[in-house]
Amino acid sequence: MEPRLGNYSRSTGETQISVSMNLDGTGVSKISSGNGVLDHMVNQLTRHGLIDIEIEAKGDSALTGWHHTVEDCGIALGRAFTNALGDGSGIRRMGHALVPLDEALARVAVDLSGRGYAHVDLGITGTNIADLPGDLLRHFLESFAVEARITLHIHVLEGVNAHHRAEAAFKALAKALKDAVELDPRSLDIVPSTKGSIS
Repeated sequence: MEPRLGNYSRSTGETQISVSMNLDGTGVSKISSGNGVLDHMVNQLTRHGLIDIEIEAKGDSALTGWHHTVEDCGIALGRAFTNALGDGSGIRRMGHALVPLDEALARVAVDLSGRGYAHVDLGITGTNIADLPGDLLRHFLESFAVEARITLHIHVLEGVNAHHRAEAAFKALAKALKDAVELDPRSLDIVPSTKGSIS
């Protein structure tokens, strides 16, 4: 079967972003958003989800902070994901994961439903991870889910360290996505929906 590839480019007065993705990859990443924390978190998706991702982003962070760059990276990644997934024939569609990272514990469930929705509780609003406001990671995940047209529930159940809470959530998302995009050999030509479409 041909690898499921997705690409998306976005250029606005605030950011210039290009994303490429291989859902059937080996965990290879080349992430350059300009923010080391965001790069580190997206790298978790590639490594633990076995999804190859390349992101090249430039934004107006020197003028307005990280909001536009982080949000637009989430949007672009979500649209590349939709592009790669296609009509969803043969996928398992749903996935979930419970992932610890030291004292942190994250629970994630996803449904590649064609309906963009996110409930994200990282528990790091009001704090920074290095120079990135923690709440922007919530916003990134919500933007990704809406544009990827997936239903996403993230709840970090435990954790003291903000970095650990965020990283556990991204690792759990990676594992859940890995399961959800996996092809089921018993239904390779079937879209996993009673209505026959996840678009």
